[in-house]
Amino acid sequence: MGVGDEMKDQLSFLGGFKLTLQHMTRPRVTTMYPEEKKPKQPRQHGRHVLNRYEDGMEKCIGCELCAGVCPADCIYVRGLDNPPDHPVSPGERYGYVYEINYLRCIHCDLCVEACPTEAITESKLFEFSFTNRSDAIYTKAELLVDDDGMPQKLPWEDWREGDDMMTSGWMRATSPSGSAAYEGEVQWSGELGYGTRAPEGGQSGRRNDELTGTKSLRETLEAHLLTEDIPLAHRGMQGRVWRARIGAARHKKKMEATRTRMKELRAARKAAKAQGQA
Repeated sequence: MGVGDEMKDQLSFLGGFKLTLQHMTRPRVTTMYPEEKKPKQPRQHGRHVLNRYEDGMEKCIGCELCAGVCPADCIYVRGLDNPPDHPVSPGERYGYVYEINYLRCIHCDLCVEACPTEAITESKLFEFSFTNRSDAIYTKAELLVDDDGMPQKLPWEDWREGDDMMTSGWMRATSPSGSAAYEGEVQWSGELGYGTRAPEGGQSGRRNDELTGTKSLRETLEAHLLTEDIPLAHRGMQGRVWRARIGAARHKKKMEATRTRMKELRAARKAAKAQGQA
């Protein structure tokens, strides 16, 4: 063994810093949670919502299929015959009692798949906590959307903009019998407050990512792809410049939001001070 080989063998531990040095040039991913949150995917599974038709009638017909298919046994439903003079749903029956125990729920979305009338869907909201066990059992009064079609927002839930959009979007991407010919076709009844939601695309080219807010895995997880799968424009020095521009744009947007908040805070303080002096 020569002197060079011996020196190389003694300094081999420096190879352990290679991955660390590579990550030093990558953009930071830290977010100031909970003030700032990362955008959620359209197929996010969160808190359930009981929907209405566009005319205001409830979609739930009290068939109890959601309770029967639930693997966690967290749903309790009891149907009741519709009153002839004032029907609640278009069918013969409606959901008189509807409860979900969120201490058991695993958000598998099987209840959404089993529902024949698309009455129950899942929103993107998953950040909600309880101070007692009774709050964890949501009743129909808390699950059913209001007269404007908007989800009920309880004090212990952290709703953000967009959490009510594209509820259970993966269901709209499912095509009958696996036929891609049905993909992109609207197969979802209209909902109060939202109308007919846009169908989400799946594996074919019949998709509108701009309309549904979907991001491809190559765009979201590019840093985890193999080198040969990353576009040439995003490799090497050219890729570093591209990532630096994205980081600068993100930082600029964050600074503009901070300046706006500070401006509003100063205006509020000024108004409160003027009111106190008056």
